[in-house]
Amino acid sequence: MPLVGTKEMFSKAYKEGYAIGAFNVNNMEIIQGITEAAKEENAPLILQVSAGARKYANHTYLVKLVEAALIETNLPICLHLDHGDSFELCKSCIDGGFTSVMIDGSHLAFEDNIALTRKVVEYAHAHNVVVEGELGRLAGVEDEVKVAEEHAFYTDPAEAQEFVEKTGVDSLAIAIGTSHGAYKFKSEPMLRFDILEEVGRRLPNFPIVLHGASSVLPEYVDMINKFGGKMPGAKGVPEDMLRKAASMAVCKINIDSDLRLAMTALIRKSFAEDPANFDPRKYLAPARDAIRSVVRHKLVNVLGCNGKA
Repeated sequence: MPLVGTKEMFSKAYKEGYAIGAFNVNNMEIIQGITEAAKEENAPLILQVSAGARKYANHTYLVKLVEAALIETNLPICLHLDHGDSFELCKSCIDGGFTSVMIDGSHLAFEDNIALTRKVVEYAHAHNVVVEGELGRLAGVEDEVKVAEEHAFYTDPAEAQEFVEKTGVDSLAIAIGTSHGAYKFKSEPMLRFDILEEVGRRLPNFPIVLHGASSVLPEYVDMINKFGGKMPGAKGVPEDMLRKAASMAVCKINIDSDLRLAMTALIRKSFAEDPANFDPRKYLAPARDAIRSVVRHKLVNVLGCNGKA
């Protein structure tokens, strides 16, 4: 099965009230853990690559690893650029085999964001690639994306409607209270479902995306702290809120920090229990298994996309 776009995925997800997991990938073990879980649960997947991951692992290596996952799983998999910040980066990924790109112009003025997004859409659609835009700004840190809390703001539903109509994007990431990274909130998080509901009313059957949606699973934070880490107060998005969002207009939920935490926790545990170990297979294998466990949990209990491939 070749790589696919997201149009059919999102259309089905919207109608049936679930979301597709968009999991960030950086290396072979992460890709294996994610795709093995999806195969076990017969779930569609979006594997997404940030600009930072592309610099770290190399575009060609990542594409070939994802192509290997297609052979091993025979699942519908979309390869997506996460947080593309320029036309040139999006074009490079489109030309290099990606089936979906995100152009993040959320740091620009509204009209400039529209102009940049429209330029990417025109090129992408001419090459049968779908485009995700962003409106509103999430606080937090993820790779090159760094937004101070005072610079974050919610998405305006009226602007969201205008943005989609003027750009022709295929999906839209909005800000309703999620945040990038593991240190998300100073107080209990509250997602603005009123904004999501109004966006859904103005843009019927249009797929909405949530970024910064890791839940910072406490078992892995506790494990990191137990084996020498220092992560006091790490707090994420409650999973019942994400499930509610998936039952509404949200068709894509991004998950990155939970994978990083699970992988780091098991590597720390491996070194603590066997300090003399210098075989990467012995500490990366349990880390891969932890990622598989996290992804299976998300597919079944949060996203609801198990059995939907």
